[in-house]
Amino acid sequence: MGDTRKSRDPGQHTATQAMASRRDVLGLAATAPLVAGLVSGASPVRAAKLSTKAHIVIVGGGLGGIAMANRLSSMLDGARLTLIDAKQEHNYQPGYTLVGTGIWPVEKVINRNADYHPSGLNWIQEMAAGFDPQTNTVITAGGQKVRYDYLVVATGTHQDWSLIEGMDVQAIGSNGLGSVYPSPQAALNTWKAMQAFTARGGEAVMTLPATPLKCAGAPLKLTFMVRDRLLQAGTLGKSKVTFHSALKDSIFGVKPVNDNVLERWGKLGIDVVYQHRLKAVDIGGRKATFAVPDAPDLVVPYDFLHAVPPMRAPDAVRNSDLAVKQGPMAAGGWLDVDKATLQHKRFPNVFGVGDINGTPRGKTAATIKKSAPIVAHNLVEVIAGRQANEQFDGYTSCPLLIREGSALLVEFDYEGRLVPSLPGIEPLQDSFLAWLMKVRLLKPAYLSVLKGHA
Repeated sequence: MGDTRKSRDPGQHTATQAMASRRDVLGLAATAPLVAGLVSGASPVRAAKLSTKAHIVIVGGGLGGIAMANRLSSMLDGARLTLIDAKQEHNYQPGYTLVGTGIWPVEKVINRNADYHPSGLNWIQEMAAGFDPQTNTVITAGGQKVRYDYLVVATGTHQDWSLIEGMDVQAIGSNGLGSVYPSPQAALNTWKAMQAFTARGGEAVMTLPATPLKCAGAPLKLTFMVRDRLLQAGTLGKSKVTFHSALKDSIFGVKPVNDNVLERWGKLGIDVVYQHRLKAVDIGGRKATFAVPDAPDLVVPYDFLHAVPPMRAPDAVRNSDLAVKQGPMAAGGWLDVDKATLQHKRFPNVFGVGDINGTPRGKTAATIKKSAPIVAHNLVEVIAGRQANEQFDGYTSCPLLIREGSALLVEFDYEGRLVPSLPGIEPLQDSFLAWLMKVRLLKPAYLSVLKGHA
């Protein structure tokens, strides 16, 4: 695409200009040692292995489950490790927004799960259909009853597309319909739809549900990037981008980030409306229907729609005794863990890792990087007859794409406090360095976590 951006445009910025920024160059130099340590394959020094005959079952073969299998394999001597998950393909889900906005080819987010399993892992290639923590049993979709001494739940989220009437995930990419959430192919098809849209211009309708989300920054990234792609295509002047949030008065759960993004969107001409829940989609007619409190449903025509599904726990967890039974997390059926130790509140031989946890924040890959070592340590302590004694602070990181060549790297904890960890990157200042972290450096770091090295 040719760059047709005008000098007066508030979003003007190019990767070349960003690379030339003295601040970013200095920041990159300062960050280099940290980054080198982050992505290296060297294992940290660990205590002697604990000898045990315990059978540990891990349910879920994504980043959290495989990272735990690798860590426990290196920390325990004689334990039996079983992984329950039918999925053969391993997807680098933080890359879906890069595929969906035309930055990466789809091949960069597709790997094989088996390539990352520790030796000796017993892999039951079925999905979990139920949990009976009273008898320490997992029931698989094929009817197997797998007994455990200790259980790690890492099932991730369930995308509840059934709550959007008329939605068809297979139609993503056609008639202006996009969503980066379901799969690599959906992300690629979203980019195809975005390309077709930006070539002509028109009405872009971006959405956000009210439920907890994995990668809650993705809807914001897509909004920034569709605007940037319109700018690059020269069709921004005849286009409109509107963000429909199902939340009462926000778009992101961390106030400093929320306010910063809203200020940017105001300058960029991106409109925001609240308490608009995506209720239905007429794919052929290119119309989105929103439920609005105390008002008739609102039908909005679109040329491009980014649909984001409500999310909850998978049925196997939600319908079991492992789920939260009361409070704000009960509706989603999330895993009932202590937010600090990530040990189950009622079944002390059960731990959770990743998106399934019913914690105030923490549905990102960065959360697993920080919490998987804590969960592994606490589980080993419990196996040894001691108390879980390490605490997780809710660390979450979200690299927000702002435009091609620039991003924000925001890091925060349970309390919503910004906790920047890398020199040279200001949490509310977009930079090429934050873009570089997202596009070039975070996947190697992710793979290091997956292998149990970081």
